[in-house]
Order: sequence, then structure tokens, then C-alpha cells
Amino acid sequence: MTHPYDSLPNRSFWSRSVANGFDASDIVKAIDPLLRRDDRVMSAGSCFASNLVPYLEGAGFSYVRTERLHVAFAKLPGEALGYDNFSARYGNIYTARQMLQLIQRTKHQFKPHEDRWISSGAIIDPFRPGLRYPARSNPEFDALTAQHLAAVHSAISQATVLIFTLGLTEAWMSRDDGAVFPACPGTVGGTFDPARHVFVNFSVAEVAADLGALIEALRSINSDLAIILTVSPVPLVATASGQHVLSATTYSKAVLRVAAEEMTRACEAVTYFPAYEIVTGPQAPADFFAADKRNVSKTAVDLVMAAFLKRCEAPDGTTRVTVEASPDLRGLSRAIVEAECEEAMSDQVKAKSR
Repeated sequence: MTHPYDSLPNRSFWSRSVANGFDASDIVKAIDPLLRRDDRVMSAGSCFASNLVPYLEGAGFSYVRTERLHVAFAKLPGEALGYDNFSARYGNIYTARQMLQLIQRTKHQFKPHEDRWISSGAIIDPFRPGLRYPARSNPEFDALTAQHLAAVHSAISQATVLIFTLGLTEAWMSRDDGAVFPACPGTVGGTFDPARHVFVNFSVAEVAADLGALIEALRSINSDLAIILTVSPVPLVATASGQHVLSATTYSKAVLRVAAEEMTRACEAVTYFPAYEIVTGPQAPADFFAADKRNVSKTAVDLVMAAFLKRCEAPDGTTRVTVEASPDLRGLSRAIVEAECEEAMSDQVKAKSR
């Protein structure tokens, strides 16, 4: 007598696809290539997301860049916090709500009330607080902000695929209008005020709703845009939830993973790539994380990107990219974080105060 499990492939069974014969690329559910050879790729998300870029460019894919550091600053010390590691200079985007609000701002649908911080004569952008070269006057700030939002809009218009890496469910936002900051005010810039700033830990329903609204907003700008969602395997550096940071990390990643799955089921334009599972699953070797048990190693990133590229159509026209991809372009393919994210500042600031 037969049953439904008789005809299932090896990938459906733990003993045949995890305990033995593990192939990271086999976790991907998509039938079609993740990227086609003529795709124009845009990316955004948490610290982990910046690791994609050198591998994609090294494999020959076209990466959309609409905003670069001005040539006048090209020979000065590099920009902190990875602002130049993405299609536009938005830096790390940790939550779906933060990304949604950024797109709404490009469409003039949302204008944060707390849109600038004044510090020692500099005008700090609360949504890009670590920019090395802040504006020196309000008119300059307004011009730079308008230029930045136009560059983000342009990147969405030009891209055929957006890769968005979900990082956190925890965030700090304005009590006034719900604007979500990339870092708690007072850590990277600004001043924390409990009367103005409130902690939030988004639920599955909230993240799914934000992703749904985000996809709608993106495709209102570019109706042909495909979206690939990933979840960052990097644990929280700190939590304001009151839980142990390990429990808080487990909650956060579980919420993001479920919300991403809901989006893939609800929208044909959305695909999920399992970077999180590849790095954190029980099949992963111990060297996938550094000694701090938080930063992901280059070995792990190499495997993640090799699995991703294996499921892409090669830019030279062959069926798939099958070569091991581990370029080291412009020093970007290093271990992931190295404290180049706003989130890490929450731990550094506390450590200094002890």
C-alpha cells in the first residue's frame, strides 16, 4: 500500500537531505532562477545584506547604484556604517517598517516630524545618523535629503529585482508619528527622550502587514519588480525587551521567518532565499560563526552566496552559475559586521558607561 510520502524527493526527508547529502542550494523552493542574466539588482536590509554585493558583481550581475559618495570625498577615510554598500546611501535598514517608511518618503506620502537633529553645528539625519559628512545648515540638509530620496526612487525604478534582508523586530520609534529609527536615539546620534521615543517589538501580524504594504508601495513605482526576501542569521547585539538576548533573538528571527513565508504565499512576485537556515541550521559547522558567536564567518557567507548563485542564470548565458563564488572585491567580502552597523552601537555605548 502506498502513501503520500512514497513519492517525495530526498529533500523532504531529514535523514536524506540534512543528516546526509546536505546541499544548501536544494533548500530554495523557487523553480525559476533567482536571477536571470539580464537582471538589474537592488539590495537593502540589515548588516548581513551588504555581503551580497561583491559576490553578485563578481559573478557578472548588474548592481544598481544611484547614489555614491561625492568625488570630493573619494580620497578621505572611508564612510562608516556601510552607507556606500547599497544601491543608495540609506545604510542598514533593520525592520520592514523602516523600509516601508523610506519608500513612502520617496513618494511624498510620509514626512517624519522629527526629521533632523542639531549637534555641534551639524544637522544629523535621524534615519542616517552615522553619515560621516552631515549637513552644516538646514537648506543643505533639505537638499541632501531630497537628493537621497530621489536616488532611492530611481534605484527602485531601474531595478528588476530587489533583495531585502530582514534583520530585527525590535525598534525605537517616535511617539509623535510612528517614525522608526535605525538605532535608538542617543546611541549613534541625537538624544534619547522617553517622552518622545518608545520601544516596539513587532509581531508576526505587524511585520507581515508592513511587508505587504512595502511590496505594494514598491510595485506602484515599478510594477515589474520582483522581490527576494531573506532573514539575517546575525543574532541581536542587545535587546530592550526584558528577555535574555538569546530568547529575544529566537523570537525575532522566528517572527521574520514566518512573515517572509506568508509573503511568498500571498504574492507571486516574492521569493524567499534561506540564508538564515543555511547558517544557523544543525547541519552548519562550528566555524560558521566567529568566536563571539554572533558575527558570521566568511566561510559561511561563501557557502550562502555559492548556494544563491547556483540557483541563478549565469550572466554569460549558461543555465546556472555553478562555480564557487568567493570574491574579495574592494575588501567587502570580509566577515559580516565588524561593528559597522548602528545596532552594534547600543552595546558599545553601554560598555563605555560601566
